[in-house]
Amino acid sequence: MFTTESKEQPEMSRSLTENTLRGEVNRVVFESCDEAYSVFKIVDLQGVEHTAAGPVTGVYAGQGIEVTGSWENHKEHGKQFKVREYKFTLPATEEGLKRYLASGIVPGIGPKTAEAIVGHFGLKALEILDKYSSRLKEIPGLGKKKIEAIKKAWQEHAEKKEIHIFLQGLGITPAYCARIIKTYGDNAADAVMGNPYALADDVNGIGFLMADRVADKLGIGHKDIRRLKAGILYALTRLSQSGHSCCPEENFINYSCDLLGVDESGTRAGLEEAVSLNKAVIDDGLIPGMRMIYDRAMFKAETELPLLLDRIASSRRHYGQRLAKIKVVQSGAHLSEKQMSAVEAVSNWPLTIITGGPGVGKTTVVGEIVKKAFAAKIKVFLCAPTGRAAKRLSESSGLSAMTIHRMLKWEPAEKKFMHGIDSPLRCGLLIVDEVSMLDLPLAVCLFRALRAGTSVVLVGDADQLPSVGPGRILNDLIDSGIFPVTKLTEIFRQGAGSRIIFNAHAVNHGRMPELPEISSKKELADFYWIEQEDPEKVLDIIRKMITERIPLRFGFDPLSEIQVLTPMNRGNCGTFAINKLLQESLNDGQKVVFKAGERLFKSGDRVMQIRNNYDKNVFNGDMGRIINIDHKALSFTVLYDSTRVLYEFGEAEEIVHAYAITVHKSQGSEFSAVIIPLLTQHYMMLRRKLLYTGMTRARKLLILIGSRKAIGMAVRNSAEEPRYSMLIERLKKLSGRDK
Repeated sequence: MFTTESKEQPEMSRSLTENTLRGEVNRVVFESCDEAYSVFKIVDLQGVEHTAAGPVTGVYAGQGIEVTGSWENHKEHGKQFKVREYKFTLPATEEGLKRYLASGIVPGIGPKTAEAIVGHFGLKALEILDKYSSRLKEIPGLGKKKIEAIKKAWQEHAEKKEIHIFLQGLGITPAYCARIIKTYGDNAADAVMGNPYALADDVNGIGFLMADRVADKLGIGHKDIRRLKAGILYALTRLSQSGHSCCPEENFINYSCDLLGVDESGTRAGLEEAVSLNKAVIDDGLIPGMRMIYDRAMFKAETELPLLLDRIASSRRHYGQRLAKIKVVQSGAHLSEKQMSAVEAVSNWPLTIITGGPGVGKTTVVGEIVKKAFAAKIKVFLCAPTGRAAKRLSESSGLSAMTIHRMLKWEPAEKKFMHGIDSPLRCGLLIVDEVSMLDLPLAVCLFRALRAGTSVVLVGDADQLPSVGPGRILNDLIDSGIFPVTKLTEIFRQGAGSRIIFNAHAVNHGRMPELPEISSKKELADFYWIEQEDPEKVLDIIRKMITERIPLRFGFDPLSEIQVLTPMNRGNCGTFAINKLLQESLNDGQKVVFKAGERLFKSGDRVMQIRNNYDKNVFNGDMGRIINIDHKALSFTVLYDSTRVLYEFGEAEEIVHAYAITVHKSQGSEFSAVIIPLLTQHYMMLRRKLLYTGMTRARKLLILIGSRKAIGMAVRNSAEEPRYSMLIERLKKLSGRDK
């Protein structure tokens, strides 16, 4: 089935002209984010170190390796070995053995234990573990329980060693090897060889790109139907990640051809296969002559949501009707005519929408609705898509609010929410805040959990950026014309000297914000402008602002109250560069670290979860800090508010540094102080909604840094990136408004 390397000492080929280099990896110099390219040092048996570079994945210090390729003289890095092919072997030097045993490939053996085992037995360490494990008692300090644990772990590892070497030979890292073996057991090798593309469906963290590299190693061609089908589903996933719930057929075919590097016939063959297996859907029933391509789950969600909304909206009797009997609650708040109509709408309609920008009194309206509901003895639930938004809703309403995920209660064992059609939420009134962040899949889960008769109030700012996930739920519900909408426009919340809200509304209406430069006056304002077009100087200003000037002048904590928001991840002033700078500036003294690819994580780092992990009960956009790194257990812990979440090192792909985040990722959040760099180099992302959304994230202090030209480009660009969705058409068809 597959072969393994012997335990004999690796050696370097006697002639460099043979283009084969055999030895041990001393250290990994560079590894690309997608792990598709590595630069590393190989030490041969004579102790000579060589630099090797090429498409090598899964490489780590201590790993035995044999590479085939050619020598070249790099203009910057000198002589190095250009790798074409490679295979992993077992290590055979003492240092290599220590690194190998401590790499996490054998649970229970950490750096200290590996040092003790190899220090006592030398190059015979693997043989001792294989055949004479009882001799471990010769090592001082190893107790009986520890020895038994090591023996058991090594036996389990030995049984899977050949599978590990086979999988690592395909460029799969040890962490993913463990996940694959956990998924497929002893049949892991057969499963991977049978269809490597199944890895993307079956193994957490493995996507199409990694599966495609494995398939290429196994000799599977680009036009293999397994690749084409998997590639179609990957294309649909990519489109979903860009906000689309579907895509016109012609656009989809062209996109998939470019993505997969195949011609139209190959793409159509893959699409046909995906449709035949019920993984994709071609829908041509809404608009004559238009065929839309869907992922099966996305099609189900988009067709189900209108039915769920109709079930709520068509209820003749609903709890909100009780509010009509309750006069205005004397709360000391003066309600405008528009605000009062928003409150009264809840009495008349089972589903209502309240929208408007910052400072227009949405919070006041929600507070009035909650007070009237309490007076009417209606059970009220409040929720929002993110933890930060839920926390703000709690603070403003005086009532406990939850994230939608926590309210619906995820059951890890069942892989579904506890509350749904068969177990609806026991509330008479549900208020959902920050609905602009609500995506299609989560909206379906939410409305499944509501029983007929429940009154629903949706609150959000329709002028903000749409949800990170697929769909544009709030805008589609408003634009459908089916549901009653109250748009609040009168600004109430604007303290003396406050310019954040004033300027945010100016931008939203297509006007340049007033840009007051920082002065030496003692009076503090809440909005400042710093003119600077040089990206390197902008970085230095951001560093000084966060580490010195803002804490000194305003008293804000750099690690918990000041947030940098940028339009992009890449570039001189993108999140990658700023996070590196601020980690060095704010957390430089921390020595407890671990590395994940190119990224270095330190205890104390500010981080953000970037995907929903229902098993850990942590979700996309949650922000926290690393509070512990355990090299022995190969794990780290992140504190999210008051919740501790444990990760394995191999799960570090789920988090990113969050000293700086993109404006898109900041939706639903508010920060005491916000710094936004805006330069012409961000031209691809400079849009009015992006600037408006970023500005409205600041609660007490907003600082814009950049060029007036970039600000002007953003203000003038009111165009929105298209999001393909047929939700409006489905809503109108259901209500009869498409006639």
